[in-house]
Amino acid sequence: MLRLLGVAVLLNLLLLVPLWLRFEAISTRWVALEALLIVALMVLLPAGRLGWLRPLLTLTVLVAVLAGLGDVATHLAFGRPLNLYLDVPLLRSVFHLLEGNLGTLAAWAVSLTALLMIGLGGWALNRGLRVGHQQSSGATVTLVAALLLVASTALMAAQWHHQRWLPIARAPAMDTLRFQGHQLVETRRAHRDFSARMSASPTQAAALPGLAGRDVLLVFVESYGESSVFDPRFAEVTLPRLEAMDERLQEAGLSVATGMLDAPIRGGQSWLAHASTLSGLHIDNSLWYRLMLASGRPTLVDDFRATGHRTLTVMPAITLAWPEGEAYGFDEIHAAADIDYAGPALNWVTMPDQFTLHHFEQRIRRPAEEPLFAQIALISSHAPWTPILPVLDDWDTIGDGSIFHRWEGAGIPPDELWQDLERVRDHYALSVDYSLEVSARWAADYLGDEALLILLGDHQAAPLIIGEEAGYGVPVHVISGDAALLEPFLARDFVPGMLPGSSKPTAGLDALRAWLYEDFGE
Repeated sequence: MLRLLGVAVLLNLLLLVPLWLRFEAISTRWVALEALLIVALMVLLPAGRLGWLRPLLTLTVLVAVLAGLGDVATHLAFGRPLNLYLDVPLLRSVFHLLEGNLGTLAAWAVSLTALLMIGLGGWALNRGLRVGHQQSSGATVTLVAALLLVASTALMAAQWHHQRWLPIARAPAMDTLRFQGHQLVETRRAHRDFSARMSASPTQAAALPGLAGRDVLLVFVESYGESSVFDPRFAEVTLPRLEAMDERLQEAGLSVATGMLDAPIRGGQSWLAHASTLSGLHIDNSLWYRLMLASGRPTLVDDFRATGHRTLTVMPAITLAWPEGEAYGFDEIHAAADIDYAGPALNWVTMPDQFTLHHFEQRIRRPAEEPLFAQIALISSHAPWTPILPVLDDWDTIGDGSIFHRWEGAGIPPDELWQDLERVRDHYALSVDYSLEVSARWAADYLGDEALLILLGDHQAAPLIIGEEAGYGVPVHVISGDAALLEPFLARDFVPGMLPGSSKPTAGLDALRAWLYEDFGE
């Protein structure tokens, strides 16, 4: 009985931990019905029948627990449930994020520790099932086991039909595996629907003569979302910055219109926001992203090439092979290795935003003989949000970036900072403030009279930072020395200046491509 009780406690703990982490009301979730069912089977089945069933039960429980823990992590990072069909490929990105924040050695240590814990959990569970089984049991134990089997089966059947007869009981493994199965079916259906949407979209690039001869710059600010402007925890930093930007840009003779659009994601996967903006299709998962790239459908890259622009992207966070950039068809790809930066990496951030914009202006834009369409990703406001750099007043001092060595190792180390979420939130606000100030200074000094700059957030920060109740909106600032270019945006509920008029998004990022067609196309 003690062995059986030990197995029951172990199973119950393993199965309920994901629920306890995901939900605060632990007191309403004390019993995992699968634990009762498995223990009852151990008593009632003959020893010879349990040999093949034991590894199957162990595997099922481990898969359910891992999926449950993955669901917790996905909610905290992205504000959505785990989809095994789509999210398994992201494991590589998670490792590289750990590597950038903690270092290679620490990233491997964390990964190997997690694998070791999973292995030990599986071994302990399998051993518990083996030694906990009683070849012969008394009549009382057998009767209790039979009652447990009937009761747990009945309660699980009720929960399958969304009825809860015992409030403190859950069937976490059953619910998790059923949900993932449902996700698989829905994802396959969404695959077909998205393919149909792509078939209905334009198959040819469309020129934008209203923007011919002008540089058009699409600059994404990492993790710059509506919470930065409307959440009091961050707005006390961001709002004064936006007001100062407004004044600086006006003094430089630049006009601004600002609106709020919905990003397809929160917390990460910036490439989905980029893809939605470029393609004109709402793309919120990796499957749709791959389908869009493989389809050969035109994007803004093709549209601006048809307009006579040289197309390029500046992606300082790309440190590995990036076939997606080639699939877009950019004339030039400037990833981290293609940018002559002699300064240090700053945790995950390969180079500060001020250097990225300086490099673009001096090494790419000034020598260009054709109008440019450029997608630029600013990454200083990416986690872990340390160190926070000052903005250098003199652009000429930036040079090859060696000047940034003075901040190597500066700031609070990430592992120390992330022990206090309130301090993390403070650093998040300051990092967005840095990216916005750099952008404003660069635009005021270098944008010029004819260019069109669209400065926008790629997505909200992780729900762990901003709260799960936060939305998907991102500010979009349209900036130009030619005020006439802003009039179509003002007609679409954008407002003059850097401050959004409302926190309610008027459309998604995918609407931008269609708007450019309507307002500047043939």
